[in-house]
Amino acid sequence: MALENSGKVFLVGAGPGDPKLITLRGAEVIAAADIVVYDRLVHPSVLRYCRADAEKIYVGKESGTHTMNQDDINRLLIDKASQGKTVVRLKGGDPFVFGRGGEEAEVVVNAGLEVEIVPGVSSATAVPAYAGIPVTHRKHASSFAVLTGHEDPTKPNASIRWDLISTGADTLIFLMGMERLAGIVNKLIENGRSPDTPAAVIQWGTRASQKTITGTLETIVNAAESAGIGPPAVAVIGDVVNLRESLAWFEKRPLFGKRIVVTRSREQSGVLVDRLESLGAEVIEYPVIKIESIDEIGISLSDVPNFDWAVFTSANGVKHFTIKLYKNGLDARLFYGVKVAAIGPATAAELEKVGLRADFVPEEFVAEALADQFPEDPRGKRILLIRAKEARDVLVETFKGRGAEVVTAAVYESVPFVPNEPDIRSMIEDGLVDVVTFTSSSTVRNFVRIVGSDLPQNTAVACIGPITAETARELGLAPNIVADEYTILGLVEALVRWGGL
Repeated sequence: MALENSGKVFLVGAGPGDPKLITLRGAEVIAAADIVVYDRLVHPSVLRYCRADAEKIYVGKESGTHTMNQDDINRLLIDKASQGKTVVRLKGGDPFVFGRGGEEAEVVVNAGLEVEIVPGVSSATAVPAYAGIPVTHRKHASSFAVLTGHEDPTKPNASIRWDLISTGADTLIFLMGMERLAGIVNKLIENGRSPDTPAAVIQWGTRASQKTITGTLETIVNAAESAGIGPPAVAVIGDVVNLRESLAWFEKRPLFGKRIVVTRSREQSGVLVDRLESLGAEVIEYPVIKIESIDEIGISLSDVPNFDWAVFTSANGVKHFTIKLYKNGLDARLFYGVKVAAIGPATAAELEKVGLRADFVPEEFVAEALADQFPEDPRGKRILLIRAKEARDVLVETFKGRGAEVVTAAVYESVPFVPNEPDIRSMIEDGLVDVVTFTSSSTVRNFVRIVGSDLPQNTAVACIGPITAETARELGLAPNIVADEYTILGLVEALVRWGGL
């Protein structure tokens, strides 16, 4: 029975690697946790579900290197939960499939504390699926077995009954078996499995760095060594491996295997990150700016109905101006009789969310085009520019030069932000970054301030449009990719074209 006012431990499966494979319940309890104790194979993006004030404790293990031994991990869980904390023990895959979850659950229960198990998507089935290998198939396999690859196949009194299992299941799946792959293969052949049986080894399965090699029991060890395959890896043995030739899908996505840095603010990066990940990229979030509201915007809201035009130069401008309206008991009705312009489709879409439809969107989504294509003579018109504090003055100067009265309302600003992790400079120097993306001039300036402009030739620079690209050139970066349509989707399309070269 749990102690009164005690904490609780959740054993949560984080899934096999792809952060999108976390369960809804898993994300829910992570978001509620005071403390998250996590392993090496947990994708960093899963930790985004943590509260900002949550304590994150890394206890990862790999062969020969343990950040914390198992006894210390057990004590950590008990100590933290005994303080009345909600503790999430976050483990790769499913905690009850070779994850020592059962042992940890027993320790917690024996300490008189409450435990809840949140199953995860197991690498035993998900990793083969991402390699295009079903573990069962009506024509090829009616059974499968999941085995640990950690056990030394040559030790006396082995817990694995090789004489029974070698031919006892159609598909054999070995987790954590790379270091003992040769011994496993020998045992299977010695106990009756044909050397010609199809075999596959999948490293870093379900991630953008996934690598798959195939062969037979007789050839798979040499093939894995030649390909430089190491842990973590899943080995699959059985006729179902042959289906990979027609069913492989994950590695065929257009940006598969590309590591792409997103420098946009964390609040804004969601759409870009999701699109890139859905196309196979491994996204590294490295926000170099954050967006902050400005209290004094330079105009009285009561004056808004007196303008002929309100021009929004970004989706952020819409969001932060709307915040001002709501705080003052106002809404989109304030714009009755005022024509509205949006610099691009993303800004227009944000306006529609608050009940405003843009009267004008230029064909090219930059300030120069908005001014050149403005649908009426601005002479004598009162124009309100709702924008960022650091915005360029192109519209102000152009409209004033054409006889308009221009008033600016700076409703937000992009301020520099220095992420604590990852060490992006080292990653770039080590050749681990394929592309750095920039969605505004401020992201370029702050990235160069933090990391510098000396990027290796194998690291491409991608810009959302010509203005951002020009800023990059001025600061010593050479843009390789510039979107034709100056939107997030346009940037993604440009990256896909680049990835196909």
